[in-house]
Amino acid sequence: MIHPFEERYKTVVVPELKKKFGYTNLYQVPKIVKVTLNVGLGRALKDAEYSEVVADSLTRITGQRPVKTRAKKSIAGFKIREGLVIGMKVTLRKARMLDFLQKVVTFALPRVRDFRGLDLKAVDQKGNLSIGFRESSAFPEVKSDELEKMHGLEVTITTNAKSREAGIALFALLGFPFKK
Repeated sequence: MIHPFEERYKTVVVPELKKKFGYTNLYQVPKIVKVTLNVGLGRALKDAEYSEVVADSLTRITGQRPVKTRAKKSIAGFKIREGLVIGMKVTLRKARMLDFLQKVVTFALPRVRDFRGLDLKAVDQKGNLSIGFRESSAFPEVKSDELEKMHGLEVTITTNAKSREAGIALFALLGFPFKK
């Protein structure tokens, strides 16, 4: 069975982008390659339980266990030693990526407090979109009353677009709400 997000991409996005940018080949049309979720564990230096809370919520949100990211070098000013766990990340591809993107557009973004749309500055020169969530409670799997330690997360959606304009057009056609 074809995913609704993929169905929309094939029936709406591809023909529209072909017309707008003059693509002659299907493989020229930009598409989403992967989605990466990242959480910094600055508070975990003082609170050991915090990293377990973050790992649990990332697993609930994505359905995939996060990978620990370690410091590449020591920085005395930040009390970081080489090899110390400073973050967690999850990379999603294919079906899980499509499910997650559907969830972000339909549930998570509308649940963000005072949300007025994504800023166009969030799309970089290569057409990738980065979204920061101040609270993970925007996702339906995370119950805010269960979490005693709230954390934010960053979502980066990587595309194979060649330009910023193509990336913005791709995300707008997929239903991502941008500010006017």
